[in-house]
Amino acid sequence: MLIQERHASLSPVRRLPGAAHRFMFATGIENSYPTILGRDGATQRVDEMEKTGHYGRWQEDFALVRDLGLEYLRWGPPYYRVHAGPDRYDWSYADAALAELRRLGIVPIVDLCHFGVPDWIGNFQNPEWPELFAAYAGAFAARYPWVRFYTPVNEIFITATFSGQIGWWNERLTSDRGFVTALKHLVQANLLAEEEILRARGPQGTFFIQSESTEYFHAEKPVAEERADFHNQKRFLSLDLCYGVDVRACMYEYLQDHGMTRGEYHWFMRAGRAVKPFCIMGNDYYVTNEHLVPAQDGPVTASGEIFGYYIITRQYYDRYHLPVMHTETNLADAERAPGWLMKEWANMVRLRQDGVPIIGFTWYSLIDQIDWDTALREDNGRVNPLGLFDLDRRIRPVGEAYRQLVAEWREILPAESLCLGIG
Repeated sequence: MLIQERHASLSPVRRLPGAAHRFMFATGIENSYPTILGRDGATQRVDEMEKTGHYGRWQEDFALVRDLGLEYLRWGPPYYRVHAGPDRYDWSYADAALAELRRLGIVPIVDLCHFGVPDWIGNFQNPEWPELFAAYAGAFAARYPWVRFYTPVNEIFITATFSGQIGWWNERLTSDRGFVTALKHLVQANLLAEEEILRARGPQGTFFIQSESTEYFHAEKPVAEERADFHNQKRFLSLDLCYGVDVRACMYEYLQDHGMTRGEYHWFMRAGRAVKPFCIMGNDYYVTNEHLVPAQDGPVTASGEIFGYYIITRQYYDRYHLPVMHTETNLADAERAPGWLMKEWANMVRLRQDGVPIIGFTWYSLIDQIDWDTALREDNGRVNPLGLFDLDRRIRPVGEAYRQLVAEWREILPAESLCLGIG
């Protein structure tokens, strides 16, 4: 049954409610947990919250959020640990952590799936997973009805690419069919989860912040322009399907050629349009998000920052016309990180001045991360200095800079940034 048929009586919410009439300055707890191929040839789970000590220091970490003057936190319990089986859940950690966030007055943006699934489900090629995940999301929302902001499935494009196309995570496939299969299951799971959350807590005050990597592909030479254009259309696929936006003919053919049926495509169009009124577009941008496309046979490589956050986010906004939250950024250089923060923030301010409804900004993450220099595919234990705090919970220069930025800008940004119509 289609989403719009299941909750046709629900009217879209057009304004962010009550306490959310403040710009959403946020940080996040990095909670990736994909599986990789270990050095011994066995499948290995990579849990960033375990590696960074968050499970043992979560109360201290939440207190650091408040010390920075922040009221919003991207956070989620480890899905692979909570969802123990069909209709079986272990809520012990989530109960304690969410109670503490509520006590501290920190508004969670709950991340329900971050790059991995429980062992018993297998991986993103499993066609039964979307319904199982939707049941989990509905159970979560029923248990914590005060939670209003959700990222049901984080960075769908990256998850599908790393798992189905370049062989790094989870199913570790290297094919277009692997990518399309993962993509359609991830988007279906996201849409069905949004439906169940709306059913569990009602539409009033419910918002979905779809954190997604925003990419751009530059042609190295004129002969590479057609190939670059293909990648620049492909980068939109996850959000096109999530929001019900018709893709270009070349992408429709690509999806059809690699396993998406016509009926599935039309389901995504209808289902995505039904939930779009509840959505905020989350744009993630790093210096690695821009790419150089050579001639037909050469590999795509990193280009470094060429356009930057403003131009690329403007492209996404012009396509989807949704309020924008900068949901992830950082820089793996502790000395240069404050300058990167200022640059990203200047891009946000310019977007607002040019009429784009910006509603939030996130430095990701609160504490340093481990092994993201190899995209988690190697278990080296190498600390990446990406956080507002190091792993000893000592504030970094970027943490001090962010605290000052929040204090200076919190009362200056206009309230209408949060009150614009959605949809």
